[in-house]
Amino acid sequence: MSSNNKTLSDIALSVLDLVPIQEGKTATDAFRTSADLARHVEALGYKRYWLAEHHNMPGIASSATVVLIGHIAGSTKSIRVGSGGIMLPNHAPLVVAEQFGTLESLFPGRIDLGLGRAPGTDGLTAMALRRDLRGDVDDFPKNVQELQYYLGPVDPEAKVRAIPGQGLEVPIWLLGSSTYSAQLAAMLGLPFAFASHFAPAALQAALKIYRDTFQPSEHLKEPYAIACVNGVVADTDSEAEKLATTLYQSFLNVIRGTANPQQPPVDSMEGLWSQNEKYAVHQMLRYTFTGSPATVKEEIEAFLAETQVDELMFASHIYEHKARLRSYELLAELAKK
Repeated sequence: MSSNNKTLSDIALSVLDLVPIQEGKTATDAFRTSADLARHVEALGYKRYWLAEHHNMPGIASSATVVLIGHIAGSTKSIRVGSGGIMLPNHAPLVVAEQFGTLESLFPGRIDLGLGRAPGTDGLTAMALRRDLRGDVDDFPKNVQELQYYLGPVDPEAKVRAIPGQGLEVPIWLLGSSTYSAQLAAMLGLPFAFASHFAPAALQAALKIYRDTFQPSEHLKEPYAIACVNGVVADTDSEAEKLATTLYQSFLNVIRGTANPQQPPVDSMEGLWSQNEKYAVHQMLRYTFTGSPATVKEEIEAFLAETQVDELMFASHIYEHKARLRSYELLAELAKK
């Protein structure tokens, strides 16, 4: 760790986009606004723009994650574009290597490959994706190493190669919401990103394990950690609080197991959730920074002091596109102060 008082101006800022489908709109609309957001944050100096693989969710349009990465990379010029993440159990490592080898060949030096070990969906849909659910706990580490091999130096003796892919050394990140991937990332000497935007409980434990057990590799000499958090920033606290009700409704859907498109903000959540549901949503959203720039700056600085992460990746469930653009703009301005 570089210091004990890391501030916003010391770290990189990035974006996680779930490509939300809004009530009354289509996936086409979602793709258009995502490309516009990517261009906007690129101009603001954000480092990377990641898209997450989800399936069978009416409110999320990022199921064909690789196709969308190509769309976003083709709509921008310099920002790194990648997966946050590709859910490796759903795919053969060779296929992933070929896909990301193709992306890296199209957009050299701009592609990140973030890997998760969850299916990103329910059990029935996972079965439909994979056709069977056989496997054991060792599959993920083996599949990650197989992927590293396909994207690594050319092996003249190899009977199976990723073409394009071999020799391209696309950066691989391990993603997690528990300590498991933190241990694996440390063992393999890979960068690590934690999903504290929906699974805050294990963040500190995962970061400690990752840093304490990190083994330097040809990919990375020192540990490098991203924390993904939620950010809803507006000109005033009250405006931001109203915008955040879209986020609360999204997570209320998760808790209830209901599938709805992204909902517009409401004046109050009272009557929409029970006390138990309210508590559960706020537990999941512990690392959500909501408010005016002055309010969130103080909270984010406290989070950085606590975690010492190297990069913050902001997810934003803001319904109105202009308000979402403004939120990322205000966050970028905070980092320059």
